[in-house]
Amino acid sequence: MTEPLSTDDLAAPFRFAYTPATLRYGPDATRSLGAELDTQGFERALVVCGSTVGETAAVMDPVRDGLGNRLAGTFAETTPAKRLGTAYDGLERVRETDADCLVAVGGGSSLDVAKVISVLAATDRDPAAVGREFVDTGTVAIPDGDLLPIIAVPTTLAGADLSIVAGVTADPDTCPVDEPASGGVSDPKLMPAAICYDPQMVATTPWSILAASAMNGFNKGIETLYAANATPITDATAARGLELLTEGLLAVGGGDDDPWVYQALTQGIMLVQYGISRADGTTLSLLHAFGHGLTRTYEVQQGAAHGVIAPHALSYLFEQTDGRQSLLADALGVGSAADPAAAVVDRVSEVVTTLGLPTRLRDVDGPDREAFPEVADAVLEDAFMANVPSELEPTRKDIVSVLESAW
Repeated sequence: MTEPLSTDDLAAPFRFAYTPATLRYGPDATRSLGAELDTQGFERALVVCGSTVGETAAVMDPVRDGLGNRLAGTFAETTPAKRLGTAYDGLERVRETDADCLVAVGGGSSLDVAKVISVLAATDRDPAAVGREFVDTGTVAIPDGDLLPIIAVPTTLAGADLSIVAGVTADPDTCPVDEPASGGVSDPKLMPAAICYDPQMVATTPWSILAASAMNGFNKGIETLYAANATPITDATAARGLELLTEGLLAVGGGDDDPWVYQALTQGIMLVQYGISRADGTTLSLLHAFGHGLTRTYEVQQGAAHGVIAPHALSYLFEQTDGRQSLLADALGVGSAADPAAAVVDRVSEVVTTLGLPTRLRDVDGPDREAFPEVADAVLEDAFMANVPSELEPTRKDIVSVLESAW
């Protein structure tokens, strides 16, 4: 007989204010882009993507077919650096094509650049003033009024789609700034108007890129469950999303590329994002703080950093607090284990190795051990640390110890 729930199992009072994008899901859903533009009232779309995506017929043909005569042009110049200068080049294309919306196709970099283009299109400030503000503050002020709408067509599993934030960098060689800078923009108006989740588009992405993006999205689901500001709503979506992602990632990593795998992955990445990026905060927490600390000044790719650090950070979390390990174990398919904490860590490690990601910090382009105290300070100062479980009180020594265990 199942034991009754205790008050510890139930949520404290909460307020959940969330305005998501319209979600359109289905195999070959990209070919419905024109119908979505009609519903949204848009007539001229500028496609924003990277050069590789822009040259990949398996991606661009469905986009072109879906948009039809609503395709105003293509800006295929985004890069992982997410440059402010690139966004200004995109703004020029917006004006040349008289676009009334952006269709961001690809990974998080293209969507982030599209968001910055949207902000720039709504401001009348000159680029030099915007550059000075970005260097001084790490952000760009969001103008009053409406922004240029965005429809996203993700092709990776990074989970940057249902979000009101965007990262951006600036370099004197590409835009009017006096020194290199990095930061981001954030505002509820940056939530895309619609997102087209198409498993066939995800299936076009080379495995190496898909695997590198997967841990970033996977970890969003994990820490949404143990975050201090978790809610029953995000519990439900993140848990189901993790179930689908775990099954799909283990299958595709094992060589199974049947259509159901990409359907599971696409539904999973959609669900783990739902409700985690809100005007009053986010459920991103310890793992993303580590990810930021490891990639802020080092070349290590974000997904690789997440893969290396996740098992070790989770081990530390479970040593210090419950971390909702039983809920996590259920979501990851190991709920029957006698030791749910160990089972969660082992399951996450299994996903990392199945994806073929690095498992040691010494094997990536990250910090040397001498830099661990500096990285620990960056982790502790990261804004996402505000969302760790309330009973967790990490110290510099704790964070260095986690980094050492990952070395």
